[in-house]
Amino acid sequence: MYAFDYTRPKALNEASAALQADGDAKLLAGGMTLLPTMKQRLAAPSTLIDIAQLAELRGHSLESEAGGPATHIRIGAAMRHCEVADSAELRQHLPALADLAGGIGDPQVRARGTLGGSVANNDPAADYPAGLLGLDARVLTNQREIGADDFFVGMFSTALAPDEIITAVRFRIPRRAAYAKFAQAASGYALTGVLVADFGGDIRVAVTGAGPGVFRWKAAEQALAARFEPAALASLNHPADDLNSDLHASAAYRAQLIKVMTQRAVRRITA
Repeated sequence: MYAFDYTRPKALNEASAALQADGDAKLLAGGMTLLPTMKQRLAAPSTLIDIAQLAELRGHSLESEAGGPATHIRIGAAMRHCEVADSAELRQHLPALADLAGGIGDPQVRARGTLGGSVANNDPAADYPAGLLGLDARVLTNQREIGADDFFVGMFSTALAPDEIITAVRFRIPRRAAYAKFAQAASGYALTGVLVADFGGDIRVAVTGAGPGVFRWKAAEQALAARFEPAALASLNHPADDLNSDLHASAAYRAQLIKVMTQRAVRRITA
């Protein structure tokens, strides 16, 4: 690990100013990806800006329109995975996301890793990107809002500007949803994970782990919109072209996992 400076700003505007002042600085929340990368000397930030305790990035709240029932849940970027998984309110209103968070990594990772850190890193095998894309989320930053469909732009790449800070993620509450994952045994990362959400006929199917980045399976969305049951996917097969192939699984195996995990998610919902 190379030498670096460390600062803990007391407010979001201080963190933003520090980030803009030093082009080689990096934000630190849980550090589950950044710190191992630094230990391997694959990253050498000049300064770590610790934002994990900023009040503006903590907590969650329900949002509604004109005093009606809750339509969205806003979750602060510094909320740890275990906090999302264990929240009674989230388990009531968005159980699919709580289940997803509860299956990330291991207890140590869930106790330190954060929503914003995972989303900003955009690991192609991470779980949260499927949660955002499947639940039609919007990423809130200190500068703007970005829809999930536009946020994830490639492997470890997002639409964030270099000086932009994720403050929260606003998830749309579906009528019903579920997440199914085939996990890599050692790391807990998704060899393939699928989140299926039904917004009253508007179906979203988001796939992570199978390709170089999270994506929607549009053919499955159309099939499930016509008939929401696992059998509706029986004749579908996702092409193996452009899927990941490595020592853990071939592209053809991942293509099959996409179908199986989607059927499992639908089965959990309909059961």
